[in-house]
Amino acid sequence: MPKFLLSLIFICLTSLSWSQDSPQEKLEARKAQIQKEIRENEELLKSVKKKEKSAVHVIVIQANKIKLKEKLINTTERQKKLLSNDMYINQLKINKLNRELEVLKEDYAEMIVKSYKSRSEQSRAMFILSSENFLQAYKRAQYMKQYTGYRKMQGEEISSKSKQLVDYNGKLDIQKTAKQKLIAENEKERLSLLKEKQEQQKVINSIKKDKKKLTAEIKKKQQESRAIDRQIDRLIREAIAEANRKTALEVAMRKAEASAKAGETKEETKTRAKAIVSSSAAVSSSKIVLTPEAKLIADNFKANRGRLPFPVEKGFISLGYGNQPHPVFPALTVHNSGVEITTEQGSNARAVFDGEVSTVYVITPVSKAVLIKHGDYFTLYHNLSSVFVNVGDKVKIKQSIGKIRTSGDTGKTVLKFVIKQNTTYQNPASWLSN
Repeated sequence: MPKFLLSLIFICLTSLSWSQDSPQEKLEARKAQIQKEIRENEELLKSVKKKEKSAVHVIVIQANKIKLKEKLINTTERQKKLLSNDMYINQLKINKLNRELEVLKEDYAEMIVKSYKSRSEQSRAMFILSSENFLQAYKRAQYMKQYTGYRKMQGEEISSKSKQLVDYNGKLDIQKTAKQKLIAENEKERLSLLKEKQEQQKVINSIKKDKKKLTAEIKKKQQESRAIDRQIDRLIREAIAEANRKTALEVAMRKAEASAKAGETKEETKTRAKAIVSSSAAVSSSKIVLTPEAKLIADNFKANRGRLPFPVEKGFISLGYGNQPHPVFPALTVHNSGVEITTEQGSNARAVFDGEVSTVYVITPVSKAVLIKHGDYFTLYHNLSSVFVNVGDKVKIKQSIGKIRTSGDTGKTVLKFVIKQNTTYQNPASWLSN
């Protein structure tokens, strides 16, 4: 009886575990996402290669594609390892079931033989009638009843375990096929990865011939980048000062209204409030004085670190935050105050969080920037050809705020994305979701 109950519990637990989402399914979903990103990257690469205006940009996109393929291979390897572990566990279960079935069948066979020898109804009746008293006769009748029930239960247990064995063997066969498929997929991806690296090396070798020219271009672009960073810093300091002036005026207005004299007009009260602000200490341009509402927005923004959506629908980070090695000449360092995100031509920039448009700024005649305030955090979207929002607009998460400019010189469509808390730069990659 205990064996039967244990078997029943085992079947229930096994059924429950099969019904839940497995790590294998999560890895499969992750693999599908990586494959989708690879396809998008391939389309982007084809588009850039047609224009053939920036070999360095081709290398950057190829490098991202190589990175995605390496992720895909690693994910498939994890799938294969997980599958091997499951197969090993299932084989152990099959071996255990085979041993249990062998013991059960031996016991059952022995019981059948004994039952056959005492199959006569007369011998059963004689067994009961030969009892010394009624109590013994009752016990013998109960024993025979239990014996029949136990034999039936053993037959059912053998049937149940045989069914489990068939199920596990079937599952193991499916897993073996799936493992072979994963091995084949990985081999195919390894060959593809090797080809990608060879193509990338060819482009790198062709560029290295013009090292002096490229180095000069990099230095020029870094000077332009630093000039833009200075403009961004000025923009944010102005936005901080303006926000603090607005907050100070609201506080002064409340004080002026509370101390208003009889007959004083609203305009007079406002003038008096402005005078209070003007006579007070200089307004800070390095740190926002948060109102309770602004603090709530800032806390919500901070709580979403690592979960903010990308500021483009499709794309990848082609230049990271801080000091980055050049894709062709690693000895050359490129500084970046935010991240550069390469995307498709015609793409829009979108807000990564709810906020208020603080500034719309013309960086150059063909390039604009939008600064959005989220409490004491700022997000900046730079290199826009056109803008869809105005200063003071409230924007929602994923709302399109402008069209990203495609460079006529390089054919690149790149958004520069910056995050700051007050005047302190943040690494946007650590804020965006993977």
